[in-house]
Amino acid sequence: MNEDIHISAQRLIDQDRVEGISLERREWLDRHLETCANCARHADLTDGALRSLRAVPVSLPPALVSRSQMRVYLRAQQLQNAGTGGWALWISCAISWLLGSATAPYIWGAFRWMGQHAGVPDLIWQMGVALWWALPALIAIAILLIEKFGISGVGRWQKCNDEWK
Repeated sequence: MNEDIHISAQRLIDQDRVEGISLERREWLDRHLETCANCARHADLTDGALRSLRAVPVSLPPALVSRSQMRVYLRAQQLQNAGTGGWALWISCAISWLLGSATAPYIWGAFRWMGQHAGVPDLIWQMGVALWWALPALIAIAILLIEKFGISGVGRWQKCNDEWK
């Protein structure tokens, strides 16, 4: 049990130095470090290693820095634009559904009339009605796929790439 406390303390030391810990855990760790010389030594060694790593200069190729900045910029743009088109799509879907429901008897009658006058079998004009009602959903799916896979963003990416050169 005693060994588990020290392992937990060392993990908390590492976690605190990298990503931070809660205030409650920090208080427990401080109390433990006051009484445990081995864990306090581990904390000092960890701090020294981090200071040494921070002192090492790292030079990166300018092309890598430029590409990284561009990717961060593009990701920020993507996150910023992610929430803007959702409401318009949902509103257009609701309006389409309402209009589709309100005009259903008229569309059905028009397709039946055209099918009877053109001599088209019932199954064919009924499939035409189904396709007529599915058209808004197919357009919405196409818009979502274009946004998800970034098909429309190719020009923006090339423009941003040219700006970073």
